[in-house]
Parts: sequence; structure tokens; C-alpha cells
Amino acid sequence: MSVFSAITTLFSSLSLETPLLSSKGATWDEIDFEFLGNLTGQPYTIHTNVFTGGKGNREMQFYLWFDPTADFHTYTVHWNPVNIIFLVDGIPIRVFKNNEKSGVGYPTGQPMKIYSSLWEADDWATQGGRVKIDWSNAPFSASYRSFNDQSACSRTSNTTWVACDANKDSWMWTSLNNHQYGLMKWVQDEFMIYNYCTDYKRFPQGLAKECNL
Repeated sequence: MSVFSAITTLFSSLSLETPLLSSKGATWDEIDFEFLGNLTGQPYTIHTNVFTGGKGNREMQFYLWFDPTADFHTYTVHWNPVNIIFLVDGIPIRVFKNNEKSGVGYPTGQPMKIYSSLWEADDWATQGGRVKIDWSNAPFSASYRSFNDQSACSRTSNTTWVACDANKDSWMWTSLNNHQYGLMKWVQDEFMIYNYCTDYKRFPQGLAKECNL
């Protein structure tokens, strides 16, 4: 589980990946938590995605209910064998459940490193790529504080995969309670602007299996 606070200064069509958890190789796993660029005066967008075996296309996007450039806020990814929980200031905005038994990929077999980057995404990030980066606004910046990688597990060195004991580490079974599900429903009802599980136009061959579970 990674927890951090961030303050960003973003301009059109830049993407701040913060954090990005990713493995390596052609069949990588990845968990994305990104700020997308905007036009002045528009709300900022949080973009989330989950890749398994090199396949993503599981995007959910939300407007934030505050200006993330005005102060630090806390963004959390809780990744365990049960589910991946995305939280903003402790409020869950999305859950991706482990449905491997139903044939849905889930990141369980590869270690992932934590990355942060500020990168050009003007082919897709703002209004579907219609808005391009205004480079006259450079330099672009992002600031972090209070980063915390909480695993509650054993680590033999900084270069080895954290090993967890499911019988001792209760956080490995953490999921949302009824109150937290209520908070997530509020966020998704009021602030979600894109859900891959409702995009029949993009996926005419059928929605992802987990969308119907």
C-alpha cells in the first residue's frame, strides 16, 4: 500500500502519474493513478487504470471535488490479494476486485516498483487529444511530501520483493465496509466521468468480463 500527498501545477495535456506501480516486460502488470491536464478553469481529472499481463483498457476517470493545485492532498493505492482500492483523502473512489477464479486477470504474480513521472500525453489526455500542450507554460512541476510505502511485511533489502505472510498481515484482507461503499457510491454518482464498463461504443465486441460480475 502506498500513501502520499501531492501538489501539482499542470497545464493542458500533460499527465502526472503519481503513483504508478509497474512491473517490466511485454506482459507487465501496472496500477495507474494519474492527474490529467486541463484547460484553465476546468476541473482536474483523476485517471485510474489496471493492467494485467500487458493488457489495460480498464480506465475510470473522475473530476476532483477540490483544486489539487491549491494544497496537498493524500492519494492512496491499497493493493492486496483481495482487491485494489484507490482512495483520495481516505475516500475510496474505485475498487478493482480479484476475480481470477472467474478468468479475470489480477496483478498477483509479478513484483512492481513505484514510479512517478510528468509526461507528454497530448495525443489523448485532454478532451481526447484535441487540446495540445502549451509549451510556453513550461517548466511544469509537481511536488510531493509524506510519501509512505506501507507493507507491514518483511524486506531483506531495498532490491528484493516484499514478502508477506497472509496469516499475520491482516491488511492483506482489507476491503471496503458498508460506510466506505457508501462514500464510493457518492463519488461515482457525482464525479465519475468515464467508466470502461459502460462504454459499449468503444467495446462493441462486449464489455470486459469483470463488468458483469
